[in-house]
Amino acid sequence: MELSRGTILKTWALDLGFHRAGVASVGAAETGDALRRWVAEGRHAGMVYMARRVEERADPRLLLPGARSAVCVALHYAGDEEAPGDLWPRVARYARGRDYHNLMGRRLKKLARRIEEAFPGARAKPCVDTAPVLERELAARAGLGAVGKNTMLLHPEPGSWFLLGEVLTTLELDPDSRLADPCGSCTRCLDACPTGALDAPYRLDSERCISYWTIEHRGAIPEERADQLAGWVFGCDLCQEACPWNERPATGHPELALSATRRDLDLAGLLSLGEEEYRERFRGSAMQRARREGLRRNALVAAAAAPGGRSEALARALDEAPEGPAERALAARAKARSAPSDGPVSG
Repeated sequence: MELSRGTILKTWALDLGFHRAGVASVGAAETGDALRRWVAEGRHAGMVYMARRVEERADPRLLLPGARSAVCVALHYAGDEEAPGDLWPRVARYARGRDYHNLMGRRLKKLARRIEEAFPGARAKPCVDTAPVLERELAARAGLGAVGKNTMLLHPEPGSWFLLGEVLTTLELDPDSRLADPCGSCTRCLDACPTGALDAPYRLDSERCISYWTIEHRGAIPEERADQLAGWVFGCDLCQEACPWNERPATGHPELALSATRRDLDLAGLLSLGEEEYRERFRGSAMQRARREGLRRNALVAAAAAPGGRSEALARALDEAPEGPAERALAARAKARSAPSDGPVSG
């Protein structure tokens, strides 16, 4: 029996190391109007890039003229990885290892190139999440999962511990079947969010999201927001950790596990990193998105989130590491949080 073109392309994707692959038809996004409202209401917070190219996000055919299909892929990462020290439990799991943009991007380019070579006249465009694509909707249409109430894509086997990518193509491919709604009456993810960022099922307010403040936001974090970050240094997994589909995560890609070049870092070590060592330690890491100053700011905020739990090394780093008045103010706040109520603040 001759294999369909869609089946062949999905096999090629799996051969490149992706854990799962599916095919979606390309057209105007079903959630396009919701995206426009989300942007108009300012729910993208300071992520001004989300307000750009909205129409391309709402219709991939504007990104690749003539596009008819998308080969969507999923790459699993470890949802049950042991995280050492006081730093890594508060770094989102997807960001602990190699930067997924590079890991997936090269493989998607190979898949796109193979499509164009095998089908003369066809065009293919690889995309990771830096491209203006509503990738969760496309992946849901490709049968890779269904959008949950925390806005993440959920699947019965890996839960939501996976990353998405896609190759848009002008080939006409048979789409895969969709999965059913995975959530039912469950609201664990909404209940677990300490900031109320999930203010309604299937809706996220970025201005209240821990991931937004620890990754995308530049500059000082308002004190009322800092108090809600729950010690997270980069991203947040709380809504995923609360999801019952994530109780038995699948095995993740080894290059997405916590990197050996960063594993020994704790909050004190992060604060003590100079610019050169930061570049060396975080080369090829998705955590570079927050920049050195953002990671230091977040580490100082995290140090204030756990009063009484400070090591001597962290106490010393709070005295010696702060750079500039903003960091010194954060360090003073962290030390004050752990000072005895009837004694002076040291340092």
